Amino acid sequence: MAGSTDPRFDWALVKAFLAVLDAGSLSGAAKKLGARQPTLSRQVAALEAQLGVPLFERTGRGVTPTAMALAIADAARRMEAGADDLLRHLARKRDAATGTVRVTTSQVASSYLLPPVLAELQAEERGIQIELVASNQLTNLLRREADIAVRMVRPAQASLVARKLADIPIVACAHQSYLARAGTPRRPADLLQHRLIGYDRDETLTRGFAALGLAVTREQFALRTDDQLAFGRMVAAGAGIGFAAGYNLRYWPGVVVILPELRIPPLPCWLAVHREIRASALVRRVYDFLAEAIPRALAA
Repeated sequence: MAGSTDPRFDWALVKAFLAVLDAGSLSGAAKKLGARQPTLSRQVAALEAQLGVPLFERTGRGVTPTAMALAIADAARRMEAGADDLLRHLARKRDAATGTVRVTTSQVASSYLLPPVLAELQAEERGIQIELVASNQLTNLLRREADIAVRMVRPAQASLVARKLADIPIVACAHQSYLARAGTPRRPADLLQHRLIGYDRDETLTRGFAALGLAVTREQFALRTDDQLAFGRMVAAGAGIGFAAGYNLRYWPGVVVILPELRIPPLPCWLAVHREIRASALVRRVYDFLAEAIPRALAA
């Protein structure tokens, strides 16, 4: 470029140029930037000297951009956008959340649903440490034993703020090895001819069968446990037919959905936090992240 001796530009000069270009006058630009008009005039003159061409023609009412000013305007705005991005990045780094947040959820969700979500969080927020508490007790939040809870039932306590994230499908499922031995049920009534995996003291499944019009007693479940992890492992081992959250199956190779037409009520997924600690920037960051990431993980 004619007259140019140094390709490096002072960002302050470019910022002054854009302000004058947008305002149409030195006084308007000075007001916008909160700067003194003589300072802006010197900065524009310095940029013109560096480029070796005039950028504005002075008029009685202000300034008029030259053809060169219009030609470099887009490049200057890209510099402005880059500077803004840099400032935002530096602000995020400066204000990056650091500290420890305790997250509690059920044994199943802590084993299958949350690990990939928390891995994603750690990749984005290196300063945040997470303590994962596997528990089904909502009192964790009330006693301040945890900061955030991911629950499959809506918290009823007035001191908690809850947000529903998704409805988790519940499916009948079995390992292919079991189905190869015992056959695949074709209708709900066929389930009574199979080895069923159920709960010990929990009556959720017996009530579910009753809703389907099938009278099933506790004794008709050949394998019974109230431990959700053991329940899932028995299904994955081919011990019989069970019922599980649909997202679990991606971690159980060979386990498939059977009787997809069964209308099993889904499991609601709620995110809860105590009202008093929701204002914490650290807790809020983790809360907001989980609110976005968990539905994505469930839909994957």
